[in-house]
Amino acid sequence: MDGIEHPARLTVGVVGAGRVGAVLGAALARAGHRVTGAYAVSEASRARAAELLPGVPLEDVPTVLANAELVLLAVPDDALADLVAGLGATGAWQAGQIVVHTSGRHGVGVLDPARAHHVLPLALHPAMTFTGTAMDLDRLADAAFGVTTDELLRPVAEALVVEMGGDPVWIEEEDRAAYHAALAHGANHLVTLTSEAMELLSRAGVEEPRRVIGPLMRAALDNALRLGDAALTGPVARGDVGTVEDHLRELERLSPEIRRTYVALARATALRALDSGRLRPAAADPLLDTLSDQEP
Repeated sequence: MDGIEHPARLTVGVVGAGRVGAVLGAALARAGHRVTGAYAVSEASRARAAELLPGVPLEDVPTVLANAELVLLAVPDDALADLVAGLGATGAWQAGQIVVHTSGRHGVGVLDPARAHHVLPLALHPAMTFTGTAMDLDRLADAAFGVTTDELLRPVAEALVVEMGGDPVWIEEEDRAAYHAALAHGANHLVTLTSEAMELLSRAGVEEPRRVIGPLMRAALDNALRLGDAALTGPVARGDVGTVEDHLRELERLSPEIRRTYVALARATALRALDSGRLRPAAADPLLDTLSDQEP
């Protein structure tokens, strides 16, 4: 982004060398910052730190904080609040320290116990999926980061995101949960949907399901991103009740679990098609009646 003043070179401590923490630590190092310490518990995290943060010592959390001007907290959402409060109770935070967490769910309110020690709180959540390998560094290019912080700290937060290769997107504190729900709904449930579709193709005798479903799903995703509800096609959007009934009977035979997913998504699709005018009310009523029974 033009006009953003980049922060001075900082010493960085990484608390949580998981898939996200190790990669973002490496991205900050690539931008010229110096990672002075990392905290890693599992063998996988230690191996990841050795690969992505070579030469960086693995230390306990208080030591990592003591040597860092910027602290990167990359821990599970449910563990973040207790960690921040615990470190505040032991006096580990330093005045003027930049404290960044990577949780999508939380804004900067979760950092209030650290704010009491006069730190600078930032919430920077990368809206992408991580493998925890060097390939993620290239994927950061143009990846959106959900940014939440005090208005005065917004230039610092945005500059850090840009330095890591990302695109900062401002999210208000009160909108953080909705933002994260949208990402989880879109990305995580897409994995479930794709896996179930490939499972059904396999049961239908298709030897390489990804070759059949891949081009179709990529085209559907591209159309949806460009056109929204106008991209809806298929038997539900057309109101083809007979086809949907055939699907439900076959799914009950092959996989009642996938049938339940199909019903839930088909109902949501029908309602969106109805609201957008693509499905006529006369066609929607019998379709929704068919889909109203969750069990056969």
